[in-house]
Amino acid sequence: MPSPLNSKKESRSVRLGGFSRFLAGIIALISITLFSACHPTLTREAHKPEETLRRVHFFYPHFQDDMDLGSLAAAVDQNLLYLERLPENAVFSYGSATFTRQQIVETQRTLLDLLSKKKQAKQLNNEIRKLFWVFRATGRAGNNKVLFTGYFEPTFEARLVPDSTFKYPVYRKPGDLIRIDLSRFREKYKGESIVGRLSGDTIVPYYTRLQIEAQKVLAGRNLEIAWLKDPVDVAFLQIQGSGRLVLPGNKSISVGYSSSNGHPYRSIGRYLLENGLLERENISMQSIRGFLAAHPSLVQDILNYNPSYIFFRVLEKGPLGNIGVPLTPGRSIALDSRLFPKGALAFISCQKPTINKNGTITGWKAFSRFVLNQDTGGAIRGAGRADIFWGNGQYAEIAAGHMKHEGELYLLMKKPDR
Repeated sequence: MPSPLNSKKESRSVRLGGFSRFLAGIIALISITLFSACHPTLTREAHKPEETLRRVHFFYPHFQDDMDLGSLAAAVDQNLLYLERLPENAVFSYGSATFTRQQIVETQRTLLDLLSKKKQAKQLNNEIRKLFWVFRATGRAGNNKVLFTGYFEPTFEARLVPDSTFKYPVYRKPGDLIRIDLSRFREKYKGESIVGRLSGDTIVPYYTRLQIEAQKVLAGRNLEIAWLKDPVDVAFLQIQGSGRLVLPGNKSISVGYSSSNGHPYRSIGRYLLENGLLERENISMQSIRGFLAAHPSLVQDILNYNPSYIFFRVLEKGPLGNIGVPLTPGRSIALDSRLFPKGALAFISCQKPTINKNGTITGWKAFSRFVLNQDTGGAIRGAGRADIFWGNGQYAEIAAGHMKHEGELYLLMKKPDR
């Protein structure tokens, strides 16, 4: 951090070397202050809600949306269902500011009304700046950018009864799994919880993936929803958090996240990188699957590196986000639920892949759009992470598997009527 004494030294430089040297010193001092590691926004990532968002007063984004209005209206309609279930006095934190449920509702309805009038791009930007407060996510430590990844709804063959091929279970939540809200014990633990099980009169951590998969501690308890033919399919279903299971007779069931075993998520992609098994420039969901398929003897060790385990439930409509409403492809995003307000209207700018008819990525294209914060995830932690839900199908799988790009994230809030 530059010393306050620098200003005195620069004052002496005026007397010794003239105004030009003084000006050069001031410019250098400003540069050091703005770009050195002592700048408060660059030293660490926000870990409290009040540090997560900051009001934008200058340098607004260009509010241009690359999708159809109908998909945004569908996502907002789902959001309103969530908001209507909340108490009228519910409060949402946008950085250091707080807003009511009604303000959230008015914000989203106002934007839909504004977009439905099909204003010119310049006029739309002016209207948004006039009607809305804009909050920017403080982002990752070091550059204030948000790292965007993607997820999708995968499809797997499945059976309701195991056989010699389909022998890897998709489990529902066990009855002995307990989630404890720690805020009931101490105010300082607000938003924190632990997961465990009773062992005698003591609560202990719930079983790890290794215990569930290798030691089969849950077998014989009638927890199986369906059976898949590959343990990697089960693991990737858990990573995505939802999926469609195709059964014989052209039938299918949708499953979605129910609970986790409470153990921390560890990325198997990172494990492969750190052990020199994959190159960083080639890492993707597809390359990970390819490596595991080529090295079956390593599969269990690699999968069990991640102790986290996800339990599912059957969905009538799916997939669902953490606010309990169906996700809208391209419009629903997942953020850290500890830091960002659920159901918030947001605007993102990032890059998406372009693919040819063979499903090969031919390039990456800049895009921006309005989205809704409707989900969260075990790997989505901090003010600098966001996950875009791409839906299902070939493009969704490719985008979700390869996307790892930095961009910008903004939240919008309608200004009070005067």
